[in-house]
Amino acid sequence: MPFTRISLPDHRADTWQDAISAILQNTLVDHFSVPKDDCFQLFEPASRRQRVINPTYLAGENHHRSEDFLLFHITAGKPRNSYQKQELFRHLTEKLHVALGISPADVMVVVSFTQPEDWSFSHGEMFKLPQGVFL
Repeated sequence: MPFTRISLPDHRADTWQDAISAILQNTLVDHFSVPKDDCFQLFEPASRRQRVINPTYLAGENHHRSEDFLLFHITAGKPRNSYQKQELFRHLTEKLHVALGISPADVMVVVSFTQPEDWSFSHGEMFKLPQGVFL
């Protein structure tokens, strides 16, 4: 049950949003144990003035972030292990590079985990795991 906020440059929103959405969802399904229909994404286009991003901090040796920097903040209810997280990071970055030409230095991913009772999907009711299902 991940929810992802995607910050992207406003000048790329119209041309990149659909592809980013599909790539993210497919990567979550393939490498993060997410059901196919479990898709909750919020795109947040921002102008150059609204984005204060250090172009070199932890971007890798001899690499610089560009105006095409993307930030994915994924909030998930079920913890994942280090292997699943690394596979998500790697495959998401690779697919964005191949499909849209986005530099790997321009992709940042932050993952946070919560408890099932931290979610209400509708009707003001706390999410409860079905009987016999454990996280």
